[in-house]
Amino acid sequence: MEPIVKELIDFIAAAPTSFHAVAQAAEMLKAEGFIPMAESARWKLVPGGRYYVTRNCSTIAAFTVPLEGWGPAKITASHGDAPGYKIKENGELLIRDQYTVLNTEGYGGMICSSWLDRPLSIAGRVLVRTEQGIEAKLFAIDRDLLLIPSVAIHMNREVNCGYKYNAQVDMLPLYGSAAAKGSLMQQVAEAAGTTPEQIVTSDLLLYNRMLGTVLGADGEFIAAPRMDDLGCVYGTLKGFLQARHEGLCLWCMFDNEEVGSTTKQGACSTFLADLLRRVCTGLGGDHEDYHAALASSLLVSADNAHAVHPNHPEYSDASNPVFLNEGVVIKYNANQKYTTDAVSAALFRTICARAEVPVQTFANRSDLPGGSTLGNLSNTQVSLNAVDIGLPQLAMHSSYETAGTKDLTALVQVSRALYETKLHAVADGCYCL
Repeated sequence: MEPIVKELIDFIAAAPTSFHAVAQAAEMLKAEGFIPMAESARWKLVPGGRYYVTRNCSTIAAFTVPLEGWGPAKITASHGDAPGYKIKENGELLIRDQYTVLNTEGYGGMICSSWLDRPLSIAGRVLVRTEQGIEAKLFAIDRDLLLIPSVAIHMNREVNCGYKYNAQVDMLPLYGSAAAKGSLMQQVAEAAGTTPEQIVTSDLLLYNRMLGTVLGADGEFIAAPRMDDLGCVYGTLKGFLQARHEGLCLWCMFDNEEVGSTTKQGACSTFLADLLRRVCTGLGGDHEDYHAALASSLLVSADNAHAVHPNHPEYSDASNPVFLNEGVVIKYNANQKYTTDAVSAALFRTICARAEVPVQTFANRSDLPGGSTLGNLSNTQVSLNAVDIGLPQLAMHSSYETAGTKDLTALVQVSRALYETKLHAVADGCYCL
């Protein structure tokens, strides 16, 4: 197993929720000398400084300050959330006075069947009372705790002919016997190192307990939960940490991409714009400097792309097939679900060529519309040239997804090259780099 692949598997195992992904990224940044900043405090930035800031404990951005002045930014953005299930308030339900199940609500567009008949547990955050006020604590119950059982084929003869899952009926995990009812918050409190009485409220999410693994005849594939989008999160972060930064460099991981990004911590929020403005003013720039720099900046929105399915190649576009282990993917869409255009694609292709990273292109079949991602949404707040890219993968939005081992290394390489590129717009659509 390549070291970078093992690192990603470990990162995913330690990040069952977006809260944990932020905490893991923050630890990696602190180990490299990045200083935490609070949005609620005044910032004092120094040339050459390295900083990071979080919002809602589920979105994070790190940045390096140029040694001289304020200039174009090189930005990567990915997302730490994944489709799954959240436990509702007062979530324990008693069934026929025998079973305790948990009342859940779907988050995002998941493949429901992939959550059945496998060990699950609970992770998230609790808000607890302390002598100083309210404090957020992360937790993960580190044992096989739950399971969503399938209905036996004898009771559902049509299950292999297509089945419509009812989120309120079919997707409730089995927690225990009748005696288990009322014990959930005790389990959560113990995992969080607190007591039920101290907990004010919580965000409780199911997570897949299966660990990531390498498979294939030559170990060429990696399978793991939440590859979309922790594969891009980790690949861009490694490139960011390895780079010799040229100018203003930012690495971002947003929350809530899977539900539209329209939250205070999503890509549609003011988070990125607020950060860039504070950096600009902190370095002595003004309103004019801010807009001039954005005109020369580049955002690389990194979110995974659909590879050709081995059993259903007909679902892929005929002239833009994408395969595992064949390189980083540039994503195109005429209706701007992806923000790539000729200018941003040319910039990114040039950087890939310099890094000797292979490039693939993706487009949906015209009769199979795909989802959206971060690039066009973040551009509603910060208008700059942006390109949508990703790692090729199979089974997107399954609870266990598959990607190529070589592509992760390619993403690290091109991310590092991006941050080491000197970027400057000399005219509309014309760049020096």
